[in-house]
Amino acid sequence: MWNTRDFDALDAVIAADAVDHDPQNPYAAERGPEPQKRLIRMYLAAFPDCAMRVDAQIAEADAVVTRWTATGTNDGDFMGMPATGKSVTTQGISISHFQGGKVVESWNCWDTLGLLQQLGVFPATT
Repeated sequence: MWNTRDFDALDAVIAADAVDHDPQNPYAAERGPEPQKRLIRMYLAAFPDCAMRVDAQIAEADAVVTRWTATGTNDGDFMGMPATGKSVTTQGISISHFQGGKVVESWNCWDTLGLLQQLGVFPATT
């Protein structure tokens, strides 16, 4: 979805009452595919050339764990911060639980600090 920009595809893979546990998601309290669409649009507005790569994936029972890498250029405002024009790379892990072929719950953890350091919001550690 991130690479194709096909927002309608989310309706086919995310349950109407799906729960997202992502501390960086300002819409996480809401359920279903619509908050995910808003979240992705928010990131694409800030990083219009955003591309996602699946680095590894493990499936067992009703769960799929995905380790991913995202790259992009900060050409738009991001969470109240003006665009920097900087290219960034961040990595994360997502755990999705499925029922009836749709995601019913997801957990996401990614390197927010590293992203903010690349944008110059926080100094890089040495």
